Amino acid sequence: MEELKKNFNLPNALTLLRVLSLPVFIYFLFQKELVYQVWAFFIFALASITDLVDGYLARKWNQETEFGKFLDPLADKFLVIGAFTTFLFLHMQIELWMVLVVIIRDMLITILRWLAIREGLSLRTTMMGKVKTAFQMGTILIILVIFMLISGPRRAMINDIYSLGIANGLSTFQIASQNFSLFMDEWNSSTGMNLQQFFNRIASFLPYFGMLITTIITLLSGLRYMISNSRLLKPKHIMIAIRGSHASQRHSS
Repeated sequence: MEELKKNFNLPNALTLLRVLSLPVFIYFLFQKELVYQVWAFFIFALASITDLVDGYLARKWNQETEFGKFLDPLADKFLVIGAFTTFLFLHMQIELWMVLVVIIRDMLITILRWLAIREGLSLRTTMMGKVKTAFQMGTILIILVIFMLISGPRRAMINDIYSLGIANGLSTFQIASQNFSLFMDEWNSSTGMNLQQFFNRIASFLPYFGMLITTIITLLSGLRYMISNSRLLKPKHIMIAIRGSHASQRHSS
């Protein structure tokens, strides 16, 4: 009971709220009306802000708990993976391998965190992790803005361009590169583009390249984490953690 009271504080409540907002966020993304896309953007933006606020409050009010330390990064992972997985179904520019890199990286880091907790060790963080988070959040926000600026029929037209290109043997990278070239040609032409044409053009390549760069940084961040915490992957540490887990299960039963 004492542990429950300790975990029940405002920073942990904000973290939990971030987790609970995910189903609502995904539901809004699947709706075609502009108002839902706007709500999806604000939900994600607010969730990103709470990620900064809950950690700050926990440190300021001395309310850091093991539950909060464990849930906070998981909440971020749920939100990011939920967003990218939803984009996979809505946007032809987002490829399966990109989302899998994000998921596998986060699974490996979660395993490392579990091993560290089992042994009472701290997980060594790196600057690449912060850079990765910034790129992931930025890419999601950019795609959400594009969802607000580009109507459902125009998004469907862009998806059709990618579907047709893939059917003709082109890769997603090649299609996005062609769309970028068209954008630059129109940008440099004497006639130029109106605002709507500008949004339509950048929507045809920006989500892909934003996600591509984010995926590469996510992969590099995962490798950096694995190298920095390689001590936790030694067979001795893994066996100690597994034995500790089995002992806890026997004790609880």
